[in-house]
Amino acid sequence: MKNTPSVEEHLEIYRKMLMVRHLEEGLGALHKEGRTRGPIHRCDGQEAVGIAATAVLETGDKVATTHRGHAVYIGKGMAMRPVIAEIFGRATGACGGRAGHMLVADAEKGVIGGNAIVGAGIPAATGMALSMQIMGQSNVAMCIFGDGAAQTGICHEAMNMAALWKLPVVFVLEHNQFGLTVPSEVQSSVADLSVRAAGYNMPSEIVDGNDAVAVYRAVSGMVERARRGEGPAMIECKTYRLEGFSTSDMGGYQKAEDIAAWKDRDPLTLSRNMLMQAVSEERLSEVEASAKAEVEAAFEAALSDPMPTFAVDNACNPYSEAH
Repeated sequence: MKNTPSVEEHLEIYRKMLMVRHLEEGLGALHKEGRTRGPIHRCDGQEAVGIAATAVLETGDKVATTHRGHAVYIGKGMAMRPVIAEIFGRATGACGGRAGHMLVADAEKGVIGGNAIVGAGIPAATGMALSMQIMGQSNVAMCIFGDGAAQTGICHEAMNMAALWKLPVVFVLEHNQFGLTVPSEVQSSVADLSVRAAGYNMPSEIVDGNDAVAVYRAVSGMVERARRGEGPAMIECKTYRLEGFSTSDMGGYQKAEDIAAWKDRDPLTLSRNMLMQAVSEERLSEVEASAKAEVEAAFEAALSDPMPTFAVDNACNPYSEAH
């Protein structure tokens, strides 16, 4: 089928999804020990969207994401150690320990960064697409955002501009059923948010966000279209947030039966079952062991890395003896 990832590409997607799951679980455990700074927004159960969507991008393409962007960071090619080091404020972090887990960026990898402001990545990606168009580049911008962000005014403004000017941007909606603790049906008058794309004369598609191959196929087609100069598009990925809004979430608002049903459709399980049709159990076990070992080594190294130091310019310090 057109735009279907090869077995090796799917294996790499699976490996990265495993790494992100181990990352999230590790962060959850360290938070319980009181070793993280502030809440952590985990993406357990949503890994297929961030990993598979970015798998179709080239190095020169750019992506903006949300406060729940760990899968996007790893999917676009960032190494695990600088991501973990950044989360823990270490000098070896991707941003020198200054960003924290919501704002990680790596310009060389095309990761413009996560964003603590709901919906703020949408106009950022649209602006990147405008600059690509003006400079005559063949690159594409991507924005991964949630159903809560889809309700913001800036979302509609950005999509209108993108369609009006035929910008090379792909809007990937990670519809995980909740905005903070509020169910999607309380926030939107329509269940399928992608129907709004028709109002901007852009194509859209709804996919199973837990099926990495389905996400890859849909996003790949829309990215190719944008790269040809045919304008923006929207993909709505239906998924579920298994671990609550953040590690400070008290819970109680998600139905146990919903969580159980979505866990039965874990993106890792779905990909593993598909890969078993083409790959041996031994190969899969090797990939799984390697992913776990890589994350464990990254945690060990990052947590041993030094904290950043900041030079003080006494000439600008009103409390120095010079003043």
